Amino acid sequence: MRALMLRLSVRCLVTVFGTFSASSRKVIAQAAAVSHQYYFRKTMHYQTEQRGHQNSPDYRLYFSKLISAIVKGTMPDKVFGFLGFSQVLYNMVVEVPRWSNAKMEIAIKEPLNPIKQDEKKGKLRYVANIFPHKGYIWNYGALPQTWEDPGQKDKETNCCGDNDPIDVCDIGTQVCSTGQVIQVKVLGILAMIDEGEMDWKVIAINAEDPDAKNLNNIEDVRKNRPGHLEATVEWFRKYKVPDGKPENKFGFNGEFKDKDFAVEIIKSTHEHWRALVQKQKNTGGIDCKNTLCCDSPWRCTTDEAREVVQSAPAFGSAHPVSPEVEKWHFV
Repeated sequence: MRALMLRLSVRCLVTVFGTFSASSRKVIAQAAAVSHQYYFRKTMHYQTEQRGHQNSPDYRLYFSKLISAIVKGTMPDKVFGFLGFSQVLYNMVVEVPRWSNAKMEIAIKEPLNPIKQDEKKGKLRYVANIFPHKGYIWNYGALPQTWEDPGQKDKETNCCGDNDPIDVCDIGTQVCSTGQVIQVKVLGILAMIDEGEMDWKVIAINAEDPDAKNLNNIEDVRKNRPGHLEATVEWFRKYKVPDGKPENKFGFNGEFKDKDFAVEIIKSTHEHWRALVQKQKNTGGIDCKNTLCCDSPWRCTTDEAREVVQSAPAFGSAHPVSPEVEKWHFV
């Protein structure tokens, strides 16, 4: 996974791994069938703009048009979360809706870091249906303002980061949409090792979910969602096998670490992100162009950002998807 680095930070819309921080989180309206989608919250509005054609290499989804990003009160020492009712909520950018197959991700090496469909050897990537699972089994996305530094070795697993923001699995009941930003409660974390790289998977739940009040840590998930954590490990272990790759491995013998451990990992990756956007780290090909990350040397004007978006192909009808995507695999 990769990295949408276009986000709303405490005061501003940030492209490079920026974060949407706001004390209210309900999405009131979403125009999914048109090229522009508007998301409304009590304290800020943001807009997504689609370009190109879905199910094709030219498709891009940009975040743009900051209308308001006022956050009342002060921020706690929880990086980009906020404190309320004795809990910290984090902003998650949804890349892949539950039950879908297209491997959508934040394009970290493109200006403004839009969401696009990943490619390999010139072909669009789709996650296989591995029986009994249909596509992704949670809403899958990333925490903005985080970065798993490939130059930083994890002391527990002895593996370096995968050069992406930290991944999140939302286990809530709502099926979200690509580009939606939701606020989540962090419950725990899984240490996946993907081809020798550290690839943390945060387990979280949408704060708006009816079950959110009952799920406060990883043990609550184990008790209230029997089999869900086991299915998550199995999914991550096998999802690349249909492509001819070996099974993924895990740190800590595949055991989930608790919420406090997860928050420490998030804090650490946030500090790596800060060093990246302030040009204290080698970018490794990541495009850090942004509009309002005030202390970043890559900050650009809104006009320059608009030129980037308008240079992409105009939004058009979706391309057909190969029937092979619906095939079931038994591994």
